[in-house]
Amino acid sequence: QVQLVESGGGLVQAGGSLRLSCAVSGGIFSTDTMGWFRQAPGKEREFVGYIRWNTGNTYYPDSVKGRFTISRDNGKNTVYLQMSSLKSEDTAIYYCACKRSMISGATNPQNYDYWGQGTQVTVSS
Repeated sequence: QVQLVESGGGLVQAGGSLRLSCAVSGGIFSTDTMGWFRQAPGKEREFVGYIRWNTGNTYYPDSVKGRFTISRDNGKNTVYLQMSSLKSEDTAIYYCACKRSMISGATNPQNYDYWGQGTQVTVSS
């Protein structure tokens, strides 16, 4: 059973940076895709980016492109979300997720198989 544990959330001023971590236990397959999502109060879960575990290829939506970077540490089975130039609208609970199935659509949260518990990020203006 795959378990994901996020950490690193907190309160940061607008314009600041924060790095989230997602520790994965239970094994990672080379074909897994690790995604980051966020959910603000009253809003739907939003795609933030993903990384292909085997290639390291990443993809981001326009809302965070150039500000957020996803990376992985194979030896530690950990995925990171480095966030910079943070804005108040980035305030949300951030989740990491693992997509194991070969179904296409890595930007759709419904296609992910395992989820962490989330970590709160609050950006003060």
